[in-house]
Amino acid sequence: MTVRLLHVSDLHTGTREDREVEAALASLVGQLGPELVVASGDLTHRGRREQHERAARFLASLGAPVLAVPGNHDLPYTFPARFTGPWVEFERQWQTTEPTYSSEGLHVVGLNSARPYRHQGGALRADQLRDAAARLQAAPERAYRVAVLHHHMLGAPWRASRKRPVSHRNHVLRSLVEAGADLILAGHIHQGAVSERHEFEVVEGDVRAAVVSIAPGLGQPRPNRLGEARGLQLYEAGERTLTVETYIWRGGDWGLTAQRVFARGLGLLALER
Repeated sequence: MTVRLLHVSDLHTGTREDREVEAALASLVGQLGPELVVASGDLTHRGRREQHERAARFLASLGAPVLAVPGNHDLPYTFPARFTGPWVEFERQWQTTEPTYSSEGLHVVGLNSARPYRHQGGALRADQLRDAAARLQAAPERAYRVAVLHHHMLGAPWRASRKRPVSHRNHVLRSLVEAGADLILAGHIHQGAVSERHEFEVVEGDVRAAVVSIAPGLGQPRPNRLGEARGLQLYEAGERTLTVETYIWRGGDWGLTAQRVFARGLGLLALER
């Protein structure tokens, strides 16, 4: 069984909507045929109702089911709404900040790492991790299990960033992997990055593969800022491998710029033919 998942992040609706980019993305989704589109936060730029409505219409127009989690920019920027009703507008469109999608081949769990009292930083509470573990463990036996949050675990590969990763990221990573996550998705830093857990952490024994991935930003709120890419990721999970394809916006269309293949499960990488 092979499943496909498209990952976009950081739309920042309300800054620079680009009809050409959006139309080309709808075409790409039609070509790739993902089972699900994941949007890992910062759907809006200032958390306003009209921005949430615009972002939701655009994502729905792609023609595939959408799982969305909030980012720090999806909170109201006005007081007291930021603290008295931080998720009202997000939930008006998406019903919940911690959704679950499940099918025979794909099981995706969303987590809300944004916090009203933090402008950039993010965190997950112990009860959120316990709930995410229970949801991951409820996946169908053969399903590829994915966790999604906004705040990253991998560092920015190029531009030095003041954006800190999710708090206590080692604990968060271990909690999600021990609960069964095969793939952990995030955004926030507007740069693509993909790594398998064994590449950055010494893990003893025969341990399942777990890939951590950051999608480049789909939007470009600051087009002249160096080190902020415009792109998206496609994940294809086969019986023994996970293939990650990075698409970038160039020359008026989305184009494939990189492909990486990782092992799935307990074994080392053996390419499928």
